[in-house]
Amino acid sequence: MSQTVLSPAVSAVNFGGAFANDEAEQARFIAAQRRLAWRKRLLPIVAILGLIVLWGAVVAVFDVQPFIAPSPWAVASVLVAKADILFANLVPTATEAVLGFLLGNLIAIVIATAFVYSKAAEEAFFPVAVMINTIPVVAKAPILVLLLGNGMEPKIAIAALVCFFPTLVNMTRGLRDVNPQALELMKVLSASPREVFWKLRVRNSLPYLFSALKIAASMAVIGAIVGEWIGSTNGIGALIIQATYNFDSPLLYATIVVGSTFSAVFFGLVSMLERRLLKWNTARAN
Repeated sequence: MSQTVLSPAVSAVNFGGAFANDEAEQARFIAAQRRLAWRKRLLPIVAILGLIVLWGAVVAVFDVQPFIAPSPWAVASVLVAKADILFANLVPTATEAVLGFLLGNLIAIVIATAFVYSKAAEEAFFPVAVMINTIPVVAKAPILVLLLGNGMEPKIAIAALVCFFPTLVNMTRGLRDVNPQALELMKVLSASPREVFWKLRVRNSLPYLFSALKIAASMAVIGAIVGEWIGSTNGIGALIIQATYNFDSPLLYATIVVGSTFSAVFFGLVSMLERRLLKWNTARAN
């Protein structure tokens, strides 16, 4: 049987062409990833600018009165002129939201762990958590103000309550829905309960947890603002009530913009932390 033998020169040319093709494919892939990254950055900016232009056009075309809906330019001027007042009121709201976020999620993680290891505890207390979650935030706020006073404590408690339930549900599911084969392998390898918890259950629960944390990041700001509506003299919520009673719609809209911007930044920080800690999950999702 005859066998064709390639000369060294021909082999070098073939391998060189293969390497060149690989480099070209890699370059195209990197360029595509960069275009996708820029698209993800630019599309939200374009959408926001489009909404602002539409808002200004509607106010101008329909001659909407300023006390009903101010123009974007009037809101922008208030943002610049009263930046110190807006920032001074943002600080307590941000503090309450962050502390409530940390407190509510920490308690939810601890209780979710107890639910996973004790079915009786879940059957007894999960309906209680559901019942508490069904109570409207505006109904919880006066009760907490009466119980905790008129300081920052009730606002932190409200922010913690609105963060608590989504994290409890997601964390319980994440800790419980582990791969049965992986769990059996850990038992075969004589892993201790602590090793099973940290290396298998906690790792499996992290995508579920961060999904809940992103929801809680925005909900915590809402909870803090609603808490400030009742018996508070400072904060974004108090400034909203003050602007509403004074029919100062530019200040009202500017306050909402500041609160929404902080909520978006908080959400973005949690998303950034998720990308850094869960690179393995991000790569699998992509």
